[in-house]
Amino acid sequence: MNVRKNWLNRTVLGIGLASLFSDWSHEMATTVMPAFLATMGVAAAWLGLIEGVSDGLSSFAKMGSGYYTDKLQRRKPIAVAGYIVTALGTAAFGLATSAWHVLLARAFAWLGRGVRTPVRKALLASAVTPETYGRAFGFERMMDTLGAIVGPATAFVLLNALHHHYPALFAVTLIPSLIAAGLVAFLVKERERKPVPHISFGDRLRLLPSRYRKFAAAVGLFGLGAFAHTMLILLATQKLTPELGPAKAASAAVGLYVLHNVFYASFAFAGGWLGDRFPKKWLLAGGYVMSAAMSFCIIALPATLGTLALIFVLGGTNVALEETLEDSLCAELVAAEHHGMAFGVLATVNGIGDFVSSIVVGALWTAVGTGAAFGYSLVLSVLGAVLIATVGTSGASPSSSRTLRSV
Repeated sequence: MNVRKNWLNRTVLGIGLASLFSDWSHEMATTVMPAFLATMGVAAAWLGLIEGVSDGLSSFAKMGSGYYTDKLQRRKPIAVAGYIVTALGTAAFGLATSAWHVLLARAFAWLGRGVRTPVRKALLASAVTPETYGRAFGFERMMDTLGAIVGPATAFVLLNALHHHYPALFAVTLIPSLIAAGLVAFLVKERERKPVPHISFGDRLRLLPSRYRKFAAAVGLFGLGAFAHTMLILLATQKLTPELGPAKAASAAVGLYVLHNVFYASFAFAGGWLGDRFPKKWLLAGGYVMSAAMSFCIIALPATLGTLALIFVLGGTNVALEETLEDSLCAELVAAEHHGMAFGVLATVNGIGDFVSSIVVGALWTAVGTGAAFGYSLVLSVLGAVLIATVGTSGASPSSSRTLRSV
């Protein structure tokens, strides 16, 4: 059997479909969360705090999950549990009556997301060959983003059908999220693997090659300015309200977010396909530059519906390239038996960056204005692009078995 021609197997398909349904669920909630918070009269700083704290907690869960699950013979039950926790946390938004309730529910949901993320990526990488990492991770990102298109579109329809009754909408999110957990449980086939020997967390970190550490540093530098794109929804809502009124502005912002996710889905698989044929680091650097261009447009262009559409398009394309190529480059740089740890570290670095960036951008936006907030993001995006371009990627991944014997 030619494995390269059969990379789209039941595990890749199952993980892709689970990502679609899970993202369908939490994007429904994420899309209306800024408007839901607006009904409570909270400012941008609160949204930044909610996103930042949730991503920060998730990042530590990812690190712990990656380290712990490399030592297990079966990883899949951890992934299923993570999907269920995320489902319950997201639905709990409907019980919130103040901003701190939303913070607790989001943090709980993102704890489950953090636990499942490195496990899902390790299961995906083990199901294909290194030559097809780009396509496998690109397919998963594409399916995830199809959910991110259907999710906001569903939210848009339900928001009007339910007359902006948010608790009912949040309850509906349980349906696709529990389907996602079932897909992982019954469709994904976990291959037999030999767990890594038990060694300390610090020693496991030191086993990761130096080129991976440089890669993680570049990702972290970029991530310090890579704010959550829910802030674009808030930006569009605020900028369009004087012209359209609050209800129409909120609907327009949701529509723009759907456009964002259409470009996200379109470029996720394309980015992975290109990554299997061209140097991933240069493509990833290009994605970081797109993030800088998005911030520049926010600062320099008038806030019309057309310019906001351009901003959302750049944002969707940037995230597609960033997520697909970071994951596939990570898998390429590290030996297979350490994929759990490597993906955990990568997710933690991204989570810490999201924690800092969302809080800093939200605080700067509230205290100083959008120029300072998105100027901060622009500078760090450019610096991240420069550093990622210097990462060495030639040669095969180091033999971990040889390194393990030396510990």
